[in-house]
Amino acid sequence: MATRLRSARQSEASTVLATLAESRLTARAVRGRGDLHVKAPFDVYFSADVETDGPIPGTFSMLSFGLAVAGTSDGVSFERCDPERQTFYRELRPISERVDDETLAVSGLDRERLLEDGSEPADAMTDAARFVREVAGEGTPVLVAYPLAFDWAWLHWYFVTFSLEGSPFGYSNCLDMKTLFAARTRRPIALSGASNLPPMLRSSRPHLHHALADAVEQADIFANLVETGA
Repeated sequence: MATRLRSARQSEASTVLATLAESRLTARAVRGRGDLHVKAPFDVYFSADVETDGPIPGTFSMLSFGLAVAGTSDGVSFERCDPERQTFYRELRPISERVDDETLAVSGLDRERLLEDGSEPADAMTDAARFVREVAGEGTPVLVAYPLAFDWAWLHWYFVTFSLEGSPFGYSNCLDMKTLFAARTRRPIALSGASNLPPMLRSSRPHLHHALADAVEQADIFANLVETGA
């Protein structure tokens, strides 16, 4: 049984690597059509992570969120950024009395402290929107996460509800890393979680369940994914 399991895992890894290699060959052919420098119009990718005290926004509260710039692309070339260089992080005052203890435990945050010391959501989300727009400049801000659905739901709701400037990501400027990995490696979504990433696509940074640290880690993963076909 152990031998068959090792053989299956080795076969799966070989398939992933072969598919990624094919993506690189295709990308090189595309890349030859233009120069390697990002030019307008271009996207600016912001890796995001949130920590919450429940499954859905409004009924529960977002306790912290982090943003880290992962890179830029004009659709032909991709330029990786140092994700620790341009970041944004806030811890927020809870907006609801409801708490899911299991979700709260994952974050490790002290909710009682945040009730006293957390940033007001309106201040935090307005500051975040201004940070994103300032960093993006003439580029289009794009939110990326692994997986995207949970983080997007929280951040979009909080931006729309609290930010004086709305959401810098509009209603659809986002990219799901899980879907990107599934498409690149031709595998089903059910087998495309972060635990399925081969070592070459992982970050060397640990996953800490701290919103900014995890946003930085996932920025590495995003750049690695894109560079397999950039």
